[in-house]
Parts: sequence; C-alpha cells; structure tokens
Amino acid sequence: QVQLVESGGGLVQAGGSVRVSCAASGRTFSNYHMGWFRQAPGKEREFVAAIRWGGGRTYYADSVEGRFTISRDNARNTVYLQMNSLKPEDTAVYYCAAKRGGSYWSPAKDEYDYWGQGTQVTVSS
Repeated sequence: QVQLVESGGGLVQAGGSVRVSCAASGRTFSNYHMGWFRQAPGKEREFVAAIRWGGGRTYYADSVEGRFTISRDNARNTVYLQMNSLKPEDTAVYYCAAKRGGSYWSPAKDEYDYWGQGTQVTVSS
C-alpha cells in the first residue's frame, strides 16, 4: 500500500503561481512513477503531468505544457507540481497518483494504483 496526501492548494489570482505537494508513505516511493490529475466541477478527471520513478523524464498535457512543472524528491517521498501563469480554467481539485511499472505516464486513470484525496486550487479572474 502507498498512502498519498496532497497539500498546498488554495485561492490564487489569474497569472499567479502555486505549488502543490504530494507526500507518500508506505511502500518504497521511488519504485513508483507519479502523476498529477485534476477534476473540475462537472468534468471528468483529466491527466495533467507525470514523472518517471527516478525523475529525469516528464510528460505534460498540452493544456499545461510550458506553465506547469512536475518534480520529485525521493529522499523526502514527495512529488510536486509547480503551477505558473495560472488561468481560471485551471480551477480544479488536483490529485496525485502512483503507478507501478509500465510506461512512466498514462492519461488513463485506471492505470494508476494509488490516489490521494485531492487538494483544491481555485484561480480567480
């Protein structure tokens, strides 16, 4: 089992920045690829970004490419999502997820093995 706990969300103005974190406990964090998803009200949960288990390789959804940065610190069992140049359409609950094996990224929710409870990010216009 891997337990994931997100933090760092909140209210931010359009054009601003926020960093959300995901702390992992349980099984060896460095064995897992990590991803971030988000879900806006009335919409499906969508893929945002992913990072390979050892870092070094990342992948982003087109909607956030160039604005968001995913990173991880395996010594701290934590993955981060730095979000810059935020837009109102980025408003959502952000979830981290752990994926063991296979490709380091996938847009398919059911390919991830563990999920956090989510943290709200609200971008005001």
